[in-house]
Amino acid sequence: MDEKIRYRTLDKELKKRFGHKVIKLSVNGGFTCPNRDGSISDRGCIFCSEEGNGEFAGSPQKSITEQISSQIVFLSKKWKADRYIVYFGAFTNTYAPVHILRKKFYEALEYPGVVGLAIATRADCIDEDILELLDEINRKYYLWVEIGLQTIHSKSSDFIRRGYDLQTFENSFFLLKRLGIQTVIHLIIGLPAENHQDIQKTIEYVSYIMPWGVKIHLLHVVKGTDLEHYYNTTGFELMERTEYVNTVCDCIEKLDDRIIVHRITGDGKKSNLIGPLWSLEKLKVISEIRNELIRRDSFQGCRIK
Repeated sequence: MDEKIRYRTLDKELKKRFGHKVIKLSVNGGFTCPNRDGSISDRGCIFCSEEGNGEFAGSPQKSITEQISSQIVFLSKKWKADRYIVYFGAFTNTYAPVHILRKKFYEALEYPGVVGLAIATRADCIDEDILELLDEINRKYYLWVEIGLQTIHSKSSDFIRRGYDLQTFENSFFLLKRLGIQTVIHLIIGLPAENHQDIQKTIEYVSYIMPWGVKIHLLHVVKGTDLEHYYNTTGFELMERTEYVNTVCDCIEKLDDRIIVHRITGDGKKSNLIGPLWSLEKLKVISEIRNELIRRDSFQGCRIK
């Protein structure tokens, strides 16, 4: 583990796996979500934007191939690499007939330089046919699947309108794990009515079930969401930067050191973000988290019981 970083990063993991830098390209498969199309609800999760949290993905009006090409041109100004992982992140990316999923996923995999896929989905949108497709891809290519857990506490999952219980999450998670498919769990820090102890219990649970990776997000209030209305009417307190930095460090200390940390804060479009506005300084927040771990002389997994 890097002495300056003190937790396992995705960047290092991919360099170790492929021998050089790999860039993640975000595309929009044009899918929807059972929490939006009326199957469960038509309102979505309380924090979810109109883009389905795919603000940095390509346009669903373009083909997957066109989106990949555009993303490469855009990101080549920042990163120099010729190997890519295509990230299907907007909305629910296993919520479609298998023949449509197969077509879109393989279109991405056939693009020159693409070495694998990352697929974000919901725990209630993984059935037997989809498992078969994911298993097929996993046997031939590099793959990870992301599931939005956010929290283990039912009071919070009901509040955010996740739409499935912990048992449903566990069913899908362990089916993927049994097939050897790398799975990443999404968590949100800063949910209303969750205290420090609640957050730590979620982290301890995640460490116990041992996913391949974890994404830690800060709760954002974004324009046009139901969370914006809740924020305006209740005025609940958003996390301050120092509190967030310390909370993330506490989480990292209780996270098994074999788990890859894909993200330690979220980022949103400046034009859509209501708060916390300090989160726009993403690199500064990451730097403060790393400096705090150094100040504590702590590292990932050092406080696991």
